[in-house]
Amino acid sequence: MIYDDEIETLPREALEALQFKRLQQTLERVYSLVPFYKEAFKKANIVPGDIKSLKDLHKLPFTTKDDLRESYPYGMFSMPINKIVRIHASSGTTGKPTVVGYSKADIEEWAQLMARSFVACGVTDKDIIQNAYGYGLFTGGLGAHYGAEKLGAAVIPISGGNTKKQIMIMVDFKSTVLTATPSYAQLLADTIEEMGLLDKINLRVGVFGAEPWSENMRQKLEEKLRINAMDIYGLSEIMGPGVAIECEAKEGLHIWEDAFIPEVIDPQTLEPLEDGQEGELVITTIKKQAMPIIRYRTKDITRIIKEPCKCGRTHRRIQKILGRSDDMLIIRGVNVFPSQIESVLMEIEGLAPHYQLIVDRVNNLDTLEVQVEVDSKVFSDEIKRLQHIQNQIQKDIKDLLGITTKVTLVEPRTIQRSEGKAKRVIDKRKI
Repeated sequence: MIYDDEIETLPREALEALQFKRLQQTLERVYSLVPFYKEAFKKANIVPGDIKSLKDLHKLPFTTKDDLRESYPYGMFSMPINKIVRIHASSGTTGKPTVVGYSKADIEEWAQLMARSFVACGVTDKDIIQNAYGYGLFTGGLGAHYGAEKLGAAVIPISGGNTKKQIMIMVDFKSTVLTATPSYAQLLADTIEEMGLLDKINLRVGVFGAEPWSENMRQKLEEKLRINAMDIYGLSEIMGPGVAIECEAKEGLHIWEDAFIPEVIDPQTLEPLEDGQEGELVITTIKKQAMPIIRYRTKDITRIIKEPCKCGRTHRRIQKILGRSDDMLIIRGVNVFPSQIESVLMEIEGLAPHYQLIVDRVNNLDTLEVQVEVDSKVFSDEIKRLQHIQNQIQKDIKDLLGITTKVTLVEPRTIQRSEGKAKRVIDKRKI
């Protein structure tokens, strides 16, 4: 099944002509309306007219998460706030979120791309979609929601958590599609099995994203839930979910090239790589109005698959995301930087500036333990004081990031020192 046959099967030459036309329009827009890009283009000694073809894309400057953070909150918008109809945000490295704005047309385009994505992985307007992505500033919940409604499917906006209620709803409402992070889907699958309710579940498709997950996890999810488990890719800075999606061939994720131009670069040299070579994914938006982004460094490691797909779509595919080129962790779909944890710890009196983050996967759900040293005076205090500090750390991290952590206070000089870069993260997950 194909949602938009004309666009999704457009011959490569016509698709690339469309991309270039939209790229030119986008470059003119950001150059004239976004001071950040005016200055960035000036530093690169380039103007929009210098871009004569898609092959010139590499001449343009990159945009990074730091650029977005420094433009907080509205510095990257290309239209006044009274034309913005939606504001989302994702975690930033200093506690301030990365802000993303949408026009009415952007929201409509996002819904269309998500509807297209749903159809690509086998969802129809007859499905009942249980949406267990988080609603709120996170783009996952509303992105999937609007796409489901655009498709004409029934959507249950249950959001994440409350596992037993999720399962009750799943059984009683006869949900046929589950959208969630893969780790939460695994927790649901385990709980369904423990409750002996598998035979009462009507799921047939799972659309899972927001964190890396392996083919082994896909196989387990498909066996446990008796579903077709599909991978979806997106990021708030570019749009949200629906930037790329697997089709039923499951041989990479189609990136919607009428809306985005993908590149892969060497994360060290920043030079473009040929299709098929593994590196960091860079994306340029070519249809967004409120906040177009030029050559955004996603930090996600993948490769572009140029061979035609058996599904008939002409849009190129990216390989399943292999990991990241920076130190950002993804815990249950939430972006977590060690520096964010550090900012919390350093605000609390009695803690030493030495800590370590232990990431693991227990019962197929990501866990984060924060081990932090206390100074010698506090360590000799009574248990009640230590418990108070422990609780305060947990609360402050929860308030900042929205995730629950285990906090372990350790005695002075317990955490290993380093003469070079400190090893802040120990990731025990086998993804």
